[in-house]
Amino acid sequence: MKERNSDLETLGHRIRHFRGQRGLTLDQLGERLNLAGSQLSLIENGKREARVGTLQAIASALDIDLATLLSGEAPNARAALEIELARAQKSPLYAALGLPQVKPTRGMSAESLEAMVGLHRELARRASEAIATPEEARRANTELRERMRARNNYMPEIEALAEERVRASGHVSGALTHREVSVMAEQLGFSLLYVNDLPSSTRSVTDLANGRIYLPPASIPGGHGLRSMALQAMAHRLLGHERPASYAEFLWQRLEINYYAACCLMPREASVSFLQTAKKERRLAIEDFRDAFGVTHEAAALRFTNLATEHLDMRLHFLRVNGDGALQKGYENDDLPLPTDVTGSIEGQFVCKQWSARSAFTHTNRTTEFYQYTDTPAGTFWCATQTGNAQSPSGRAGEFSISVGVPFAQAKWFRGRETTNRAESRCPDESCCRRAPSGLASRWSGQAWPSARLHAHVLSPLPSGTFPGVDDAEVYEFLESHQREA
Repeated sequence: MKERNSDLETLGHRIRHFRGQRGLTLDQLGERLNLAGSQLSLIENGKREARVGTLQAIASALDIDLATLLSGEAPNARAALEIELARAQKSPLYAALGLPQVKPTRGMSAESLEAMVGLHRELARRASEAIATPEEARRANTELRERMRARNNYMPEIEALAEERVRASGHVSGALTHREVSVMAEQLGFSLLYVNDLPSSTRSVTDLANGRIYLPPASIPGGHGLRSMALQAMAHRLLGHERPASYAEFLWQRLEINYYAACCLMPREASVSFLQTAKKERRLAIEDFRDAFGVTHEAAALRFTNLATEHLDMRLHFLRVNGDGALQKGYENDDLPLPTDVTGSIEGQFVCKQWSARSAFTHTNRTTEFYQYTDTPAGTFWCATQTGNAQSPSGRAGEFSISVGVPFAQAKWFRGRETTNRAESRCPDESCCRRAPSGLASRWSGQAWPSARLHAHVLSPLPSGTFPGVDDAEVYEFLESHQREA
């Protein structure tokens, strides 16, 4: 119905436009059609649908083809603004404001029309942004994770596209160079420019009119290299992305451009060959994969999840965990019991303290991967974990760990399988690590009053406890240790 009304409005504007070009009044055109001027006015204002015979008669009277009259385009720029304003004022968003509708008049300037239409556009934009609540974000993240799990985190169409573009750049082997990335941009009609004044909310800006991709002059904190950012900007064009209509679509586009960049930096053929050789020799290691292609540890770990199931015949999991134990990113198709909230979301949930993703923070030597076997209710898993620091001024909050793990039977292919580090996790049973021992809880319950630190992650829930946002067990353990010191 909305589309039909929209078509009627455009048609009415076109009739009025061509009538004005012929210098005819409503009554004069009505006389030629044996139609009252008032009835013709209803048609021009989009309030009445004319029959095909009437439209043919109108076209004939205006000396134009029927196809020209029925075109879906506004006859001129002013008409386009008037049509857009009329549509905006009929929207539920505007109706909810309780404001009167403004009908454009001949005396209204084009600038006034543009200002009113611009206000409506901004109103719609802000309403769209407001829809992306934390609840929607968590739901969209969960749906996206399940979608990729069903595909084994593998996207063959993007793999093929990246392989083609990398070969076209002249790349043969080793890490993709900045020069080769520049060539890839040039082949798409873009040049890469490095500037110091990018908007703070952007990682790159693409100038479609002048064929330029603006990037920061150096890598930004968090491991996002210039090559990756440039490739992601190109991916938007190669994958035909339009402005996302929802938060879920925004997340999907982000996933696709990240996937494309990873495929270029670690091409499928070279990566699979490298990993298959390492598997055959039983020395698979994310740190070797990372060094071979000159990427970050996290990028190599994520890329490994793309290829492991499809090309190495193994199931696995990936975790990025904050220094406080909160899960930032996670993927699994090996049935590792990831912590979830009631909606199925994992972001912001706290992983078991016995998992290597957290025990690695206590490891003395952080220059190499930390290996550990963990017995869980779902079976035994082997994990390789690398810790890092996001250069956060708050210290521990800037720490993170990157873990890649597999079921026990798959550990035989990895370097570090001989580790003697072993732990037992009973999570989600709260007695494993989330609930203080009864003696400790009895001693300090009612005697502790911690001040909770607000969790910065927008997707993070508050952990359950006596005080929202506070881990009771950690508080009690802290007090107990200081009590002994006293």
